[in-house]
Amino acid sequence: MTTTRPAPLEAFEPAPERRSRLARWLGPVAVFLIVALALHVLRSELGHYRYRDVVNALWQIPHRSLLTALGFSVLAYSILPAYDWLALRYIGRDLPMRRVAFGSVIAYGLSQTLGFPLFTGGAVRFRFWSAWGLSTAEITTAAGFAGTTFLLGVVAISGVVFLLEPTTTVALLRVPLFVVRGAGVLALLLVALYLLWSATRHAPIRIGSVELAVPGPATAVRQLAIAVADWGIAGAVLFALLPPDARPAYAPFLGVFLVAQFAGLISHVPGGLGVFDALMVVLLSPFLGAREVLGALVAYRLVYYFFPFAVAVLLLTAYEVQTRLPLRATADIAGRWVPAIVPDALGLATFVAGAVLLFSGATPSVRSRVTLLDAWLPLGLIEASHVAGSLTGAALLVVAWGIRRRLDVAYHLTLGLLALGALMSLLKGLDWEEALILCGVAAALLPAREAFYRRSRLMNEPFTPQWIIAVATVVGASIWLGVLSFRRTLFSTTVLLRFATHADAARFVRATAFVVAALAIYALFRLLRGARPEEAPQAPDDLGAVREIAAQSPSTHANLALLGDKRIILSESRRAFIMYGVAGRSWVALGDPVGPAAEHRELAWTFREEADRHDAWAVFYSVSSASLPLCIDLGLSLIKLGETAIVPLADFSLAGGGRKGLRRALKDVESEGGTFELHPASEVPALLPELRRVSDDWLTVKRTREKGFSIGYFDEEYLANFPVALVRVSGRIVAFANVWESGGREELSFDLMRHTTDAPSGVMDFLFIKLMLWGHENGFRRFDLGMAPLSGVERRELGPMWARAGAWVYRHGEHFYNFQGLRQYKDKFDPQWEPRYLASPGGLALPRVLAGVSILVSRGVRGVVTR
Repeated sequence: MTTTRPAPLEAFEPAPERRSRLARWLGPVAVFLIVALALHVLRSELGHYRYRDVVNALWQIPHRSLLTALGFSVLAYSILPAYDWLALRYIGRDLPMRRVAFGSVIAYGLSQTLGFPLFTGGAVRFRFWSAWGLSTAEITTAAGFAGTTFLLGVVAISGVVFLLEPTTTVALLRVPLFVVRGAGVLALLLVALYLLWSATRHAPIRIGSVELAVPGPATAVRQLAIAVADWGIAGAVLFALLPPDARPAYAPFLGVFLVAQFAGLISHVPGGLGVFDALMVVLLSPFLGAREVLGALVAYRLVYYFFPFAVAVLLLTAYEVQTRLPLRATADIAGRWVPAIVPDALGLATFVAGAVLLFSGATPSVRSRVTLLDAWLPLGLIEASHVAGSLTGAALLVVAWGIRRRLDVAYHLTLGLLALGALMSLLKGLDWEEALILCGVAAALLPAREAFYRRSRLMNEPFTPQWIIAVATVVGASIWLGVLSFRRTLFSTTVLLRFATHADAARFVRATAFVVAALAIYALFRLLRGARPEEAPQAPDDLGAVREIAAQSPSTHANLALLGDKRIILSESRRAFIMYGVAGRSWVALGDPVGPAAEHRELAWTFREEADRHDAWAVFYSVSSASLPLCIDLGLSLIKLGETAIVPLADFSLAGGGRKGLRRALKDVESEGGTFELHPASEVPALLPELRRVSDDWLTVKRTREKGFSIGYFDEEYLANFPVALVRVSGRIVAFANVWESGGREELSFDLMRHTTDAPSGVMDFLFIKLMLWGHENGFRRFDLGMAPLSGVERRELGPMWARAGAWVYRHGEHFYNFQGLRQYKDKFDPQWEPRYLASPGGLALPRVLAGVSILVSRGVRGVVTR
């Protein structure tokens, strides 16, 4: 990849903003500290227990209790799609239930492992919903509605529990009775007020500039029913796993469960891991010992988190397999949005596999299995396998990031590591359970080969603070687990050098030392690679490559790369490029990637990674429908900017009644002595003084400044690259336009168009018609008349704010810009209208992105506020 900068933009480009690195790390570090505190609390509660005591408590859970918990878990996940169904109905998107359910099962199965899906599963849900045609605003509104439903259930159940079982709840929560009763009354009062509000208010509410419809009473009742059922059944999963003879009554238990879950949620720890568990152990201590509660919690996480997660991964794998078989009867359910989340799901599965190996290395082996191994294998091989297994787990934590980033090398490396990890699990202790998990992840990874198309080095991938802290948290948790398991023998002075058949503590210490050392070396190597060099001025051979690629492109807009106001990223093969500008934190790529379609994906990812390295937003401005799947793959949201007018030239003529107006336009100009000329690029330098006169006259009359980025401006070096179409009257140039020709005569267009004040009326119509006729005669397929901004943006009451605002401006903004007039002007050429989009991070970043685009097009802040 080559990054180049054709010309300096400092004259009108604001300095890029930089967020404080400390601010970026505050959240992840806070999560790490919260987990550390929770693990410390658990260690204190488990002070007189051994690891084997917890394992025995897990195995002592009756099969009937496990089956009951599994049944409740299935029922709970059957209810979860109702959140999405109701939220989509609220925003006016009445999608088929089977489609919603299929997406919800996968989305919740994946996001529950990361935390509560209504809050931490936004990225997964965005993948599905944006592919169904929902905008960022609609997704945000639906997610907020689902979050309200979620909180409504918490408040309602808490109110009922606190009033019906106040005495037991007081004993569990350790708060005064009047506090519990007061909280119960307040909770039920809030629910009643919400229901009353939904029944009596009909006007929409406004939050800033956002307008939200008030849910009707029927919708509010559905919200309450769905949330109460969800929470009640989710709590029943864990309740079924507790010892029946010692557990509290279900109602007060549910109150404790809600408090612990809510604490885990606001801690922002994935899945509330550690925080939820520590609170449950502490709050249930009046009834149950820490050993029994922790054993039930382990089973609960397996049944309610791991099992649905495995099902979600299997569903994705099944889809990948079926798309390669002749029978694809259910492919329409998934559509093309399923492959977009495959790397995320498999990246998470790879991360979990790495954690499994680390935790396995931090816990005692089954003595009977190790004894059997010792009879067949040398002790040195068992010892080496233990260390290798933990190192493989650490490597999987790192490589999982490459899986999420769709790296080809990460795919092959992960398969090798999974196979190695499965083998080491068997050699170190016949741990067939861990080996089976790793083989399952490998089986899910195998059919998804096509999802990993990016040929980039893993070392070049920027790690986010969240991922680094996640790796550190898992490694720290494995150390905590090892200390808990072996604390009675761990701190012996000879433990590190002890080699014996059942020396699990010594193996844990050695493996941990190797893991910490390996990760430290890897981190140090990344830190000492040296800073990335600053962008160098564009080399002549790079300019030549850009010029050659643009000349071969089927799109004439590739010629804007020659304007000199954009930076360029060339692909590794130097056969494709992306042109972009920088404004604040926005790196704005103009149009689709230019070059062979096979290179677009890798080039777009390279562009996004470069933006990530500079703490910037990757933005694609004015992309066509062909690039929408790629933009969704990059995790960007889409808004429609307008539509481009494309005139087919194969059968273009002035014959027929519908072309009467065009024929009149030609005759009017010709009657005033107007003539059309087309000069090749070689003749343009001699014409530049006259063209400058026409351009200056046009700018003066229009009282405007030169624009840029997506529009050409008068620059002699730029204009000398292209043919120029002229209109003369009495030998004097009165109008001109530079002419863009695409590769293979696919497209013809223009960029800079100017005319004098004394030019004949309709001179630009005359110029366009002559160009189209010339293009038809010379075998060009289409003529690009340019975009009509906001054209085709629909206004719907429950549509996204951008669409409604854009539609309003299109209809009522004639004072500022002739939106409808421009569309009507181009309609007389009978064009085909093709949509153009902005792909950006969306959400709260969107206003700043739009401001950045305006700065680029206007060539500075001054150009935004003046014409």
